[in-house]
Order: sequence, then C-alpha cells, then structure tokens
Amino acid sequence: MTAGAVDHRGDATEPSDAQVAAGRLRWWRELLYLAVFYAVYSSVRNLFGSQGTGDDIDATVAYEHALQIIDIQRAMGLYFEAEVQRWYLDLPAMGLIRLWNIFYGTAHFVVTAGALIWLYHTDKARYPRWRNTLLVTTAVAIVGFASYSLMPPRLLDDPGKYGACRIYAPAAAFAAEPDEKIVEGCDRYGYVDTLAVHGGWISFDDEKAAGLTNQYAAMPSMHIGWSVWSALVLAPMVRRRWARVLAWTYPVLTLFTIIVTANHYWLDAVGGLAALGFGAVVARWLTARFQARQAQGDLPITTA
Repeated sequence: MTAGAVDHRGDATEPSDAQVAAGRLRWWRELLYLAVFYAVYSSVRNLFGSQGTGDDIDATVAYEHALQIIDIQRAMGLYFEAEVQRWYLDLPAMGLIRLWNIFYGTAHFVVTAGALIWLYHTDKARYPRWRNTLLVTTAVAIVGFASYSLMPPRLLDDPGKYGACRIYAPAAAFAAEPDEKIVEGCDRYGYVDTLAVHGGWISFDDEKAAGLTNQYAAMPSMHIGWSVWSALVLAPMVRRRWARVLAWTYPVLTLFTIIVTANHYWLDAVGGLAALGFGAVVARWLTARFQARQAQGDLPITTA
C-alpha cells in the first residue's frame, strides 16, 4: 500500500510525507530558524544602497536606476505614480494619508507574522512549503537589493543626503533648511514624502531611523511579495467568503499604499510578484525532496 493510502475502515494506514514532516515541527526551532534568517536578511540588506560604500556613489547609482524604471514605465505609457499621489492628497483631509503611512510601516510585518503563526497552528502539513516559500522569496529580494539599488519616488525631490535633488540641483539642495520639505529647484518630479511630511509610525526623514536601513531597497517590493504570500496562506484557511475576499484585499491595499505614499514604483510590485513566483517554485521542489528524505528515515510521527 502506498503512503497515505486508506484501508476499508477509512483510517490512514501510512502517513504521507507531509504528515511525517509536520510531526517533527517544533515551535522553538521554527522561531530560532526564522529569527536567525531575519537577522541575516536585515544585515545583508543594509550592506548596500544608502548604507553602502559612499553616499555620492550610492545615491547617483540609485537615482540612475530610478530614471531607468521611469523611462520603462513611460515607454509603456504607464508612468502614473506622481499623478495618482497628487490626486489622492487633494482629497478631503488628504485622504487620511497618515493612516496609510502607519499601514505601510506596520501591516507588512504584523500580517506576515500572523499568517505564518496561524498556519503553523492550523495546518502543519502546508506549513513547511509556505515557510520555505517565504524564505526563498526573501532571499531573492536580497539579491535584488544588492544588485539594483533603486531610489524610491519619495526621495526624487528630497534635498537630503539620500535624495536626488543634490544630484540634479545641488545648489538648491545645499541651500535647503534641515526641516524644509519642499525647496524651489527640488520639485522636478512632483512627489511628496508623505511619511516625512505627514508622519506615521516612523519617519526615515529622521537621521537615526534612516541610518538603520537601506533607503534604496525598493526592487523587488517585499511589501507586495509578502502581502500576496499572506493572502495565499490565509485564504485557504478561512471558510467564510467575506474572509477570503478580505485576505485578497490585503495585497490590493498594499499596492495602493506603496503608490500613494511614494515608496515604490509599480514595477517594484511586479518584481515582488516575480520573486514570490520563483520562491514558490523552488520551495515546492525543496520541500518535496526534504519531506521524501524524512519519510525514508522511517522515524515515528511525534506531536508538534
């Protein structure tokens, strides 16, 4: 009888590979693996871009890459980020943009962690594959951040050390006051750094906060990669139709947020989806091989 076969009484006589792997999961070991991986991810991510070898070189390269993205989108007739942001900020109360700043800074981590924890407790058979998908996707993102530093839209009109204005209008940037958000000559692209101007959970306009992360880690967008991953994990675990719709609304809202807050170009989102797709394919293969090897070990299933 093959693995996972069912006898005439309806009871599984042999565990599947996924059941064997699920039986060996330990929450403390999973937590340790993820903590170490995230520490490595954060460290490697911040070795490049705005935290790299030299401010002038890094800013110039990141700005040139931004121009490449804009040119591609213009060639497609789909360069609309600045226009969408202007439309949204012209809404009453500026569309409550501060809430979207907070959403951008918090949901990315909270929802992803919540989905992973819920998956672990609810569906251990699916957990290894989707945990591995998240890890491989994030590893792919590190390669993108290291090889293609990209200045986000919010920094294109910024006169500060991470912004583009000191490249295309150095005199205006030099004359800018530290707390001045809009400087004549530094408004070539028409973007507003909503986090710096309107506030939120944390502002990268703060020198200490800006120095803790890579300002040019925009391609691919892990806000999109992780949000779609979360929807793929959560949707099969809920029974109500409205809950499934809510799960898939989350990445849509994330896409909306990264545009109106000027944190990403829409091509960054495409990059995030590509990273997730690659991660899903590789993780499926790796998980299947690992689980098959575990099953061949003929070890007893234990309670996770």
